[in-house]
Amino acid sequence: MHTVFERNTPAASLIDRSLANTTFKPFWLDDVPNQLSYPALTSASSHYDLVVVGGGYTGLWSALLAKQRDPGMRVALLEGQTIGWAASGRNGGFVEASLTHGEENGRSRWPDEMDVLDRLGMENLDAIENTVDSLGLDCDFERPGSLAVAVEPYQAAELAAAALGPGVGYLDQQAIRAEVASPTYLAGVWSKDSTALVHPAKLANELSRAATELGVEIYEHSKVLGLGQARRGGPVSVRTERVSIHADRVILATNGFPSLLKRYRYHTVPVYDYALMTEPLTDAQLAEIGWRNRQGISDMSNQFHYYRLSKDNRILWGGYDAIYHFGGRIRPQYEDRDATYRRLASHFLTTFPQLEDIKFTHRWAGMIDTSTRFCAFFGSAYGDRVGYATGFTGLGVAATRFAAEVMLDRFAGTPTARTELEMVKSTPLPFPPEPLASLGIQATRWSLDRADHREGRRNILLKTLDSLGLGFDS
Repeated sequence: MHTVFERNTPAASLIDRSLANTTFKPFWLDDVPNQLSYPALTSASSHYDLVVVGGGYTGLWSALLAKQRDPGMRVALLEGQTIGWAASGRNGGFVEASLTHGEENGRSRWPDEMDVLDRLGMENLDAIENTVDSLGLDCDFERPGSLAVAVEPYQAAELAAAALGPGVGYLDQQAIRAEVASPTYLAGVWSKDSTALVHPAKLANELSRAATELGVEIYEHSKVLGLGQARRGGPVSVRTERVSIHADRVILATNGFPSLLKRYRYHTVPVYDYALMTEPLTDAQLAEIGWRNRQGISDMSNQFHYYRLSKDNRILWGGYDAIYHFGGRIRPQYEDRDATYRRLASHFLTTFPQLEDIKFTHRWAGMIDTSTRFCAFFGSAYGDRVGYATGFTGLGVAATRFAAEVMLDRFAGTPTARTELEMVKSTPLPFPPEPLASLGIQATRWSLDRADHREGRRNILLKTLDSLGLGFDS
């Protein structure tokens, strides 16, 4: 069976024209008018209460929340390059309440905790919105909810039969096309409260501003090379390229990059995700497709697309391909992948044939930190003086704040609703070493693609992974 994107392929000339003048750079990073910069760490200070390693969302939320909890705490944040340059400046800007990468993924792993996880996830999203308002974060925050759209008959049947929770409404073909006019849409659900949208790079920039205003010391171009401890139970030394500093507590927020803790080196793998951004749509183009309510959108395939409107009415279009390279290698050259950009452009034009004259202005990629349970996990080391969170698997814009709260709760030493979760206490299985990791990941990706071509039917590999608690149905 062919998918809708193969049954309705646009002309190659339209794809060529749409991609002819793209800039190879993340649009979001190209669209921050007042990008802040910070000095490198060049001299060793006497002591810090907390050192945060990593200048993405996890690190920024950790530093900000630490100072809000204790204004007298001395906090430093060290970033190897610049604030928000990696995943935090390249993602789709979907701020999701889910802490478990979706209801099904969470319920299959922690069924007894899902009510609590759902409540904490919504409280976390509300807290992000409150922070944006109270600190005046200029990050294009809006909360229109999200649409999950069926683009194949079997997906539409699944939606029609699904039991939907509060705040989630079913839309038949006529209703979903009245929201957004795509000939590929057969049905949909609108989750009205659980998704916000932001400008990702502006959010990182603004979190850094707010943190420094509270007294956090931020240092860029200060790559951390290792950790140490002179005596058991004592302060932790943080060694950079130039100097070492000492801290009572350390938070590691390094996303998909190799962990500074060897015990977690195999618990995540880097997977490349790709995106395009259109030029701003004209009023006439917007009228052609509707989208008056500005929801974030994703389709229901295993290899899915995610897309949304920017503040100036561009369409971000990303997803589908998820590319792993042997050995978990991370290379800048992996980000410019012509075959993927052409596939994305083709699928966009299938979804919105009304926009056949559209031009993409930017193309880029970013690296996702994937874990075997497809959502974040938490670790500690050096006698609990070091906290660690990673494995967000592409749904971390909101979950990073929750992760920061978990690590700070643990440092405080008093159990909370967050720290008592089995989801927080448990650790996923690591990925196997090469060549098994590559063989397994590529076989799984092929199987997910085959399922999309077989009305969602999962083969023996996917069923086996499901039975072992390693499966994922996006």
